[in-house]
Amino acid sequence: MTRNAEAVLIAAVATLASIGVAMVQFAGGTWLDADVALTFIAFAFTFGLIHLAFRAWAPNANPLILPIAGFLAAVGFIEVFRIDPSLAALQRWWLAIAGISAALVVWLLRDSGVAVLRRYRYLFLAAAIGLLLLPLLPESWPIHGAVVNGSRLWVRVTVPFTDIDLSFQPGEVAKVLLTIFLASYLADRSEAMATVSRSIGPIRLPEPRHLGPVLVAAGAAFLVLMYQRDLGASLLLFALFIGMLYAATGRGVYVVSGLVAVVVAGVVAYQQFAHVRVRISAWLDPFADFTGAGYQTAQGLFAMGSGSLTGSGLGLGRPDLIPEATTDFVFAAVGEELGLAGSIAVITAYALFVTVGIGIALRCRDRFRKYLAGGLTILVGIQAFLIIAGVVRVLPITGLTTPLMSYGGSSLLASALILALLGRASHEERV
Repeated sequence: MTRNAEAVLIAAVATLASIGVAMVQFAGGTWLDADVALTFIAFAFTFGLIHLAFRAWAPNANPLILPIAGFLAAVGFIEVFRIDPSLAALQRWWLAIAGISAALVVWLLRDSGVAVLRRYRYLFLAAAIGLLLLPLLPESWPIHGAVVNGSRLWVRVTVPFTDIDLSFQPGEVAKVLLTIFLASYLADRSEAMATVSRSIGPIRLPEPRHLGPVLVAAGAAFLVLMYQRDLGASLLLFALFIGMLYAATGRGVYVVSGLVAVVVAGVVAYQQFAHVRVRISAWLDPFADFTGAGYQTAQGLFAMGSGSLTGSGLGLGRPDLIPEATTDFVFAAVGEELGLAGSIAVITAYALFVTVGIGIALRCRDRFRKYLAGGLTILVGIQAFLIIAGVVRVLPITGLTTPLMSYGGSSLLASALILALLGRASHEERV
């Protein structure tokens, strides 16, 4: 596919988003207003700007990345607008900021490429840990942490001389920085880590000095997230580390050990933390405490069940009855108003995105680019799987955002950085 075809698909994505907004307005009994045009402009500007950046500074970038990401963002935005138009207005600004950030990253890497990131891996690690620690700042400071839904994940910045508080989740960007660190470290040590030199019973391990720094980095980030009671992000981060270790070494012992560790940690967490027991109980039987812990899960199930095959139609369902429907449970809103067909379309789009990302990684000859592309793809794929599995009750609710679809500037910014890095990595492979 050519860059011109990519541009046409981006225009189609912007049109899809604006048509979805128009259908919601018609269903609500109102006439078209400026929201339709503003939505088209926001999507055309965001993804068009990244497209132009690719044309100028990464002309050989894979042309499938942006259209797939744009489709997911469009479907998510339509549901956000359906539930809360005021949040959708903010989401348009976040889209523009994300597009500018992605284009800026492509421009900064225009000469040196992604290889320059490899030199500063410990700086990225320090920055990631620092971002994860930000929510622990005292509430008396102008920049302080905040507890939302029982987890201390948010940072709020008080604008001087006003009562305005700006909020963001630094952990979203921290995950991308940790992926860069891992890709850089594994690019240097993958051969040594794949070589077995020690044995503990039937388990054969590499030299501790090679695996140690990775375990220390993972442990530090994991403990911070556990302290903040962000179990979803802890699970995502752990899965990212295991996935990248397996990709770099090809040794199944890391996957098996990771699964065992998850089971053991889950049992311990269930016994030690009350909020973990509440989530597990809500997963196993959400109707046992319908008005309490199980309310969100149950309402999501009702919504998707009422959606049937083709859905109730945009603007005709009641996704507003689902708690956190614009963030954690946006997939349930899609299931209600677009039905099984819309849900499968979303899952297929994520599968295509992961396929494109893995394809980029497999074609990369340079190890750092290979592990970077693979790690970023694993990050998006696992995050999408965990949150969708939680919505449909395959797994407990993790509280993660749905990549590209959920409301929120932090999540969109992290996704935009991933798009920029994947595009640049795929360009360098074809040069």
